[in-house]
Amino acid sequence: MGIGTVLLVGLIVLVLMGMPVAFAIGVASMASILVGNYNLIVVPQKILAGMDSFPMLAIPFFVLAGNLMTGGGITDRILSFTKATMGWMRGSLGIVTVIASAIFAAISGSGTATVTAIGGITIPAMKKEGYPPELSAAIAASASTVGPLIPPSIILIVYGNSVQTSIRELFMAAVIPGVMLVLGFLGYTYYKARSLNLPVGKKLDHKEVCRETKRSFWALLMPIIILGGIFGGVFTPTEAAAVSAVYAFIIGIFVYRNLTLKSINRIFYDSCIVSTIMLFLVGCSKTSSWVLAMGRVPEAIASNLLSVTDQPVLLLLLLNVFLLIVGMFMEANVAVVIFTPILLPIAMACGLSVVQFGVVMCFNLCLGLITPPVGLCALLGNNIAEGRLELTLRYCASLFLVGAVILMCTTYIPAMTTWLPSILK
Repeated sequence: MGIGTVLLVGLIVLVLMGMPVAFAIGVASMASILVGNYNLIVVPQKILAGMDSFPMLAIPFFVLAGNLMTGGGITDRILSFTKATMGWMRGSLGIVTVIASAIFAAISGSGTATVTAIGGITIPAMKKEGYPPELSAAIAASASTVGPLIPPSIILIVYGNSVQTSIRELFMAAVIPGVMLVLGFLGYTYYKARSLNLPVGKKLDHKEVCRETKRSFWALLMPIIILGGIFGGVFTPTEAAAVSAVYAFIIGIFVYRNLTLKSINRIFYDSCIVSTIMLFLVGCSKTSSWVLAMGRVPEAIASNLLSVTDQPVLLLLLLNVFLLIVGMFMEANVAVVIFTPILLPIAMACGLSVVQFGVVMCFNLCLGLITPPVGLCALLGNNIAEGRLELTLRYCASLFLVGAVILMCTTYIPAMTTWLPSILK
């Protein structure tokens, strides 16, 4: 039995037994190394190499920034602004949820953080205004999938570190697909609001809108500073993550004054726990990537797929279907570190660049956040709404189709991921 087979079989068995994924990857990798008669010194070397990376510093900073936003009142101000400007439309709360999620995503880079922070506020409000609980949950859950796609994206940071490519270029390439996904969700929300005759919000006068904009100024300035700094070349994505955390800390303490010593301690504690888990996972993944390379697993899978068809169009379709299935069962960051070295050679053989495949892979795994059996964001949204899960998933299926159409465009139209980077260069 080859070391690649030992790794994959061992990983599946250990995960099914309930072992945490990071430990399962590490144990399966060590078993494979022993079977292949390699030196176990590879394990600590690869784990250290995986975590000892400047771009990976962005992950704990973005996690911290997202938590500081929620605790410091920045999230509330973003919601207030979007409600003041868009609240007059039919189905306004659903529309506000999508837009606020996109703005929040432009800072936190996390889908689960987005559905918890934004959906935790808007889902109860939507239910109060007569939205079906399941529709409320589906809108918030689907809108949160924009979080890992719109830059800055934690998944793209993990991918960029895995393939040693420019994270800034990955961020730029994800902008157009992310914006199109937001527009698609907005269109569905508006259509559903009209078909269900959902309530129309109150239209504020010019003075009230200006007043709310002024109150939300510092919150709205945050994504402008972060994305403007990254795309303008003022600072790297890692430096942008540090700036976002410091900015959220200062605004939460000195401007909105929502942060207390007790809440800050809890925020730092929670952020450290999440960041440690993610970084350890990335470190272990470096070992598994080395085992897969030594076992020539990518070449074997590529040859098997090419034996089915040599048409790039069909191969790309198979890749998308495979990644969508992976996203249904596996957490996105885990999937990136496991399958990137396997699938990237196939994608490049079909004409995709490293950057375009990164966006396509991220897009597929983002959609997995609302698909069963895992569908973490769908589960979180449904728990907040206290709805019937089967109905929530039915609404999510319609929003999934919207995302799938945009995914196909991203896969087969290279300009969607290459145009903006070429312009900003």
